[in-house]
Amino acid sequence: MCQRIVALIGLLAAFPLATQAQRTVVDETGRTVRVPARVERVISLAPNVTEILYALGLEDRLVAVTNQCDQPPAARTKPKVGDVANPSLETLLALQPDLVIGTTLGNPREIVGALEQAGIPLYGVDPRSVTDIFVSIRHVADLLGVPERGEQLAAGLEAQLAGIEQRAAGGPQPRVLFVIWLEPLITVGSDTFLNDVLRRAGAQSVTAGTKESWPRLSLETVIESNPDYLVLPRIPAIETRLAEVRRQPAWRSVRARVIWLDEAVLRPGPRIVDALDDLARQLHSQSPAPEARR
Repeated sequence: MCQRIVALIGLLAAFPLATQAQRTVVDETGRTVRVPARVERVISLAPNVTEILYALGLEDRLVAVTNQCDQPPAARTKPKVGDVANPSLETLLALQPDLVIGTTLGNPREIVGALEQAGIPLYGVDPRSVTDIFVSIRHVADLLGVPERGEQLAAGLEAQLAGIEQRAAGGPQPRVLFVIWLEPLITVGSDTFLNDVLRRAGAQSVTAGTKESWPRLSLETVIESNPDYLVLPRIPAIETRLAEVRRQPAWRSVRARVIWLDEAVLRPGPRIVDALDDLARQLHSQSPAPEARR
């Protein structure tokens, strides 16, 4: 496999692309990247990036996505380069994109060096807060030469978010445990956009002080943290597994209510504000479970 990739990179190098104007930018990971002044062919290596491109009306320039890029539904018809965690370098190179946009949330580091060696720029997004998501939207729009679209989209989301925060301000702050996965039980630490989602929705994360981004917890720790709510993404595998584990005797000590959110909450893209709005409404439309406070 490695030899085949090296050979393909060498083949591409033997037929250089036409010289075009370039500019230098710094991506969200701190890397310096030279990108074409006019990006016509872009590949997305993450579902949130794909959703941003569609929300900006740039789907005509999107030549390929990952297998996980399923929103909006039209994205499912785009050519695929493999999984987020394991994209095919050969496919990426064969498509000869002007720009690849990736993410620190899942893309392998090895892909960066391989694309750099082939002369294909990769811009990395790395949102750690809701505000960072709006920054990513503006960055992607600027990279593709439509900064006004990025500003319009981000500003609209910021206004929507301000209204949500205003409604949640001054009310009770339920103690919440956000569950990414059940076995092992994976939750969110302080340096994540999901922790910021909880805070802005008027909740207090029981793992807010955890410096690890995606900590794993024991059931004993969950019981000890005594949350008012468990917040979970509505993914069939998680729904099924939660029903199973809650029948186990040890889980009967966890009396927190359950809030289900659309899977969009896991994607730092344009739909995050709608997911945050749904969370805020569910949290504050009912009082915390009294049994959870015993």
